Amino acid sequence: MLKMIIYPILILLSALINSFTNLNTDIYVSPYGNDSHIGTVGAPVKTIKKAFELVAGFRVHSDQNVTVHLQEGSYHLMEPLQITHELGNLSLVGAGADKVIVKGSKVLDINWKVYKNNIWVAEVSEDLDFNQLFIDGSQQVLARYPNYNENGGYWQGYAKDAIDKQRVATWKNPVGGFVHAMHNGRWGGFHFEITGVDSEGEVVLKGGHQNNRPSKMHPEIRMVENIFEELDAEKEWFYDKSEKKLYLMAEQGVNLNNAVVEVSVLKHLVNLSGSQDSPVENVHIEGIRFEQTMRTFMEDYDQLLRSDWTIYRGGAITMDGAMHCSVVNCEFTNLGGNVIYVNGYNRDVKIKGNHIYNCGASAVSFVGDTSAVRSPSFQYGEFVPFDQMDKERGPANDLYPSDCTVSDNLIYRIGRVEKQVAGVQISMAMNIHVDHNTIYDVPRAGINVSEGTWGGHLIENNDVFNTVLETSDHGAFNSWGRDRFWYPNRSITDSLVHANPEMPYWDAVETTIIRNNRFRCDHGWDIDLDDGSTNYHIYNNLCLNGGIKLREGYYRVVENNIMVNNGFHPHVWFDNSEDVFKHNIMMTKHFDIRLKGWGKEVDYNLFPDDAALQLAQKNKTDQNSVAGDPMFKHPASGDFSVESTSKALDIGFKNFRMDNFGVQKESLKAIAKHPDIPKLVNKSSDEESSNLVEWLGGSLKNVESLAEQSASGLPNMEGVIVLSVQYRSKLGSSGIQAGDAIVGLGEERIRNISELIKQYDKNLSGDSMTLDIFRHQKRMTLKLKNK
Repeated sequence: MLKMIIYPILILLSALINSFTNLNTDIYVSPYGNDSHIGTVGAPVKTIKKAFELVAGFRVHSDQNVTVHLQEGSYHLMEPLQITHELGNLSLVGAGADKVIVKGSKVLDINWKVYKNNIWVAEVSEDLDFNQLFIDGSQQVLARYPNYNENGGYWQGYAKDAIDKQRVATWKNPVGGFVHAMHNGRWGGFHFEITGVDSEGEVVLKGGHQNNRPSKMHPEIRMVENIFEELDAEKEWFYDKSEKKLYLMAEQGVNLNNAVVEVSVLKHLVNLSGSQDSPVENVHIEGIRFEQTMRTFMEDYDQLLRSDWTIYRGGAITMDGAMHCSVVNCEFTNLGGNVIYVNGYNRDVKIKGNHIYNCGASAVSFVGDTSAVRSPSFQYGEFVPFDQMDKERGPANDLYPSDCTVSDNLIYRIGRVEKQVAGVQISMAMNIHVDHNTIYDVPRAGINVSEGTWGGHLIENNDVFNTVLETSDHGAFNSWGRDRFWYPNRSITDSLVHANPEMPYWDAVETTIIRNNRFRCDHGWDIDLDDGSTNYHIYNNLCLNGGIKLREGYYRVVENNIMVNNGFHPHVWFDNSEDVFKHNIMMTKHFDIRLKGWGKEVDYNLFPDDAALQLAQKNKTDQNSVAGDPMFKHPASGDFSVESTSKALDIGFKNFRMDNFGVQKESLKAIAKHPDIPKLVNKSSDEESSNLVEWLGGSLKNVESLAEQSASGLPNMEGVIVLSVQYRSKLGSSGIQAGDAIVGLGEERIRNISELIKQYDKNLSGDSMTLDIFRHQKRMTLKLKNK
């Protein structure tokens, strides 16, 4: 009898527990809720932080997946949302990115008063540190010189006299101002904070750590901001921290007394914080718009080995120690720094279907920990001696992103502040899948791979264009490979790899595949494999303007690509590179520069005419290549498939899809831009430049192309290249070598051969004169003997 009574009671209790559990797997949040509520649809809590506390309480009893539902409205965070291992199996889902906004800003309750000249002022009662201001959701402009001009180029306006003494003298107290300047070679940007003015009237600066190839700031491309006296244009603002006063020149038509005033106070919005031993697992973020984080350009940066990059390790969403996590169908805009940053140990992270635009730095970054790299070097000129080098293949530990995907995202207008950025950045990572993204209007590369560690990436079906708008010597796709085998002096690299043929594979363990993409770069190369990039297979890509460049590296196979109005750029190859270039359609001759060899195979390609083909065959390449019209089907509409009678088919070229590039999500596809389709131009194949001069025992030519500038590592497209030099000649005895680029003589800048000879003749009275040259991409000075 007792069993008959207890058994039904136990069943009832079990049902009640299950019912309670199921109720709590869905927690609802509303800006109009109350944190004393229980988090149901009818009684939502007010803050996401409270919802996470409820999740933590639920975790005591169950590891079942919990969904936190964000109802329509704006959520201003007081601190970043922290999702740890204990909160795993969590979905943070908004009612839609058009309805739910998570912000890193604070709403100010202030009263505006007229200051003068259409400038308003308000007192801020709290101690706040902020560097972005929004009025009714519209981003305002920190007081600057020159004034903001959307079509003004670098930083939407730059000026040579931005920090000239005459201008500095007009500033009462510039401490706390910021100076932004491009690298002297335009390989990115620098950012500085003004800490004072010296006795000579020059600003005293701290910073400049945001680029891994140090240089002087560019002499002309500069902008200064956060200076009160420069507050002279609509939407400009300035905050006096000492007085706690906010000044604004309001935009015409804006009623400040009714306006919503928001200031950015957080660098991060969501942090997934785990570890290899205790990862954050199964966290899903969807249907939310993220906005209004602080700018981070003055934070501490890490060097990314010997690439040109340093980077701030954080973003609006930061993942560290995450597994099986995703960010899907979200929107990211008006963010001050990086957007999504995947740092260190991460596995199976998916970034899909997101809309990313108008942000300060990079969009999606996968960056490992330097401890995972064997015998790392951190700057261009550094090198671990071979006898001290760890010679094991692959990573030293697992502290890097692997098996992650970034797909179907629309990314544009990033790098609004920082210039060393990319739509997708990969460094010290393995097996990253970059698929069906549309990336455009970026200051630098659309997709960047910082080094060979550890390859295996699959980059396919992307549409990348309007790139390298503010930097120089990069591509729509850009990479380096300055791994253990590589040294700036190519003869050292040559000897190392001759003795150890597998050495290039020590870091570039897996082959990186670039296929089925459409690239267009009007300020560089469509695909740029720079210093040492190794172990790539590149095929079925439509290159609309810049062609394909392969600089010093090993084991690259480039086949079945179309290079519209351009061609192949092999630069300074090693004699045993083992590179292959075949079955490609080109519309120019090869643009080879200082090759020691032509790789394993360069053949079975289509040239535009017999002259281009014959130039190639003089180098004993392309013996089975052909020349002629590729016979594209519908080039004006972007279809560069070839007709069935095209000669390209005779040498092994195969048509590939022309309708599958870029973002496929319908809502994003509908608003995405497309690259301009070029008109076909016959650039044909003149013989090598007649701009050759024999002088002082050397054969010289002017720098005439971006390719020659890049090969010599020059900051500008000017100077004189030494093609060859006789050993006992005046140039030879002065230490000049073939491949050097002369850029200065005495105190004078040298732009071309004519200036070089003229300045030389002017300075013959002394025993010697100084020559400034670039060798192995490094500036140095030699003495040229006159007698």
